[in-house]
Parts: sequence; C-alpha cells; structure tokens
Amino acid sequence: MFTRTPYECHTRLAVDGQWHARPGDDQWARLIEGYRTMALIRQFDKKAVNLQRTGKLGTYASCLGAEALTTAAGQTLQPDDYFVPYYRDQATQYLRGVRLEQILQYWGGDERGNDFPADAPAVRDLPNCVPIGTQLTQAAGVATKAKQRHEHAAVLVTCGDGATSRGDFHETLNVAGVWQLPLVVLVNNNQWAISVPRRLQTASRTIAQKAEAAGIEGFQVDGNDLPAMLDALDYALDRARHGKGAILIEAMSYRLSDHTTADDASRYRKASDLHAAWQREPVARLRQALVEAGHWDGDQEKAWLEHCQRQVDEAIDSYLATPPAPATDMLDYLYANLPPALLAQRAQLEQRTTGGHHA
Repeated sequence: MFTRTPYECHTRLAVDGQWHARPGDDQWARLIEGYRTMALIRQFDKKAVNLQRTGKLGTYASCLGAEALTTAAGQTLQPDDYFVPYYRDQATQYLRGVRLEQILQYWGGDERGNDFPADAPAVRDLPNCVPIGTQLTQAAGVATKAKQRHEHAAVLVTCGDGATSRGDFHETLNVAGVWQLPLVVLVNNNQWAISVPRRLQTASRTIAQKAEAAGIEGFQVDGNDLPAMLDALDYALDRARHGKGAILIEAMSYRLSDHTTADDASRYRKASDLHAAWQREPVARLRQALVEAGHWDGDQEKAWLEHCQRQVDEAIDSYLATPPAPATDMLDYLYANLPPALLAQRAQLEQRTTGGHHA
C-alpha cells in the first residue's frame, strides 16, 4: 500500500527506471497496456502540434509530460464512472472510447468532436473544459447526482495547479467534504500556470494538504510514474465508489511543452529546468523499467511505434477529410430552446448555407 500523506510523494519507479516496489506477476499486462497508450498519445500529440503549426488545427494544448497521469486515469476509471476533464486529458479520453479524430475535431473547432460514441464509457463524461477551474464545481454537481441516486460510481475531475488558486477549487473541496461526495480531484501539478510558477501562486508546502481544511483525504503521487499513479487512483476511485468520501490527489509532473501552441515558454522558463525535467519524463522511464524486467524489447518497440504511426495517420486523414460542420452548429448547442433573437440569426445563417456548407 502506498504512503498516504501530503508531505511524502508516493513513487514506484526511480528516475532511471529501477523499481522501488516491483509489480506482482498479475500487473505486467496492465503496465504494458499503459506504456502502449502513452507511446501512442505522445505520437498523436506531436502530430497535433504539427497540424496547428501548418494551419490545419486551432490552438492546441499539448499533453507532453502528462502521459502517465492521464493514462492511469483512463485505466482505472470503470465504465459506470464519470470523467470531467480539463484540456490535457487526451489519453484518458482515448481510453474512454473517444476516437483520435474526434479529439482533433474538438481542437479544430468542430463541436462534433464532443459527440462521444454512444457505446463508449465517454458518453457519461463531460467535454473538455477550457475556462480555468469551472469544471470542478460541475463535477461536484455530477457527484451529488450520483450520490442521491445511490449509484455505485465515482466521479474523477482533473485540473492543473493553476486552478487550485481559484475559488472553484476550494468551493468544490468544501462541499465534497461536507456532503461526503464520491469525488476524486486529480491535480496535474506541472509546475506552471501558463507563465506563473507554482511558488508564486501558493505558499502552501503542497497542494495536497489543502484537502485538510475541507475534511477530506489528500496526498501526493509522482505523476511521471505510471505504476504509482495506478496505485493512487485505484485506491481513491474505489473509496469513492464505496461511499467513503472525496479525495484530493496532487500528481507531481512537469509541462514539457508550451502552455498551448499560442505560448512561448522560452520567454519565462529556464532551459536548464526543462532539460532536467526531460530526465524524469514518464514514457522513457516506464519503457526502461519494462525492458529491464524482460517485458519489452527493441523489436516490440519498433513494431508498436509503427502501429502508432499508422493509427495516428489514419486519424489525421479522417479528420482532414471530414466536411465542415454546418454554420448553424454554433447556435444549435447553446440552449435547449433558442431565444427569439438567436432564432432570427440562425435563420439568416441557414439561408446563407447550402447543404450544411458555406455558399
């Protein structure tokens, strides 16, 4: 069992891939699956950035460096659970059944990217949240509904460290503690809130200890360590499903990319800090551990990366070949019933389009 204290960061893997606590024989398949997902999402993320740079995608928030914590979330959530994401959760969404081309659609400004498959667990989830922190109170609402209906389900919500300085975060923890909600709040502490370093946004020794004021459990985990993240989320989600209250998890990571493709992190971040963070990154760390344990090799790596390349290329081709959405989509998903003023605007839009495309 991992250490559950906000002042001790739980970890299973050393930076060089050596095991602090070696997995049991029944855990290797799960770790291999996790590594495959991490490698796929890293390739996808790189291609998404390239698409934006060539004008084929809108502003994009990279998940580079967050692959372990978002993959662990996808692996530990059960089909009946709920997921309330922010904007670096590509791996979790993929494992919940969202197609890669749909993720591209979303970042391309197409609302059909949020039309999750009806037969996938993601159909229970909320779409990406771009405003900072507002998804937290929404998740508290979902968790309240789940508790009132006596569902055997947990609600997992994610945010960055910057969101923990907003009122939404504290309000969510407060109500989660008072109402004993089945809520797990996973903070991706990647050390930067755009250009603001963590030390300038809170004087707390940890973010995890903020759970104490709300009367819920909180602890830190190494967000670059997939086995440690699986430990933490298995524990937290299981407690939530069994009515044992909310938990705050602070996952320690580092944002290896710019904040988004509209940012230039070199203006405020030291190159030496970025170089040091790359030595702790999650994908190579787990790959090294699997290789040394005899559960992965060069041939498997080559074959899997080639598979990832094909899968990502197919998703991109599908995204680029999708006809544009009707212009009326920008109004059709705002209200259950459009107000008269917007009805008139919608009619004008419809008159200017032919077959769902701009005339």
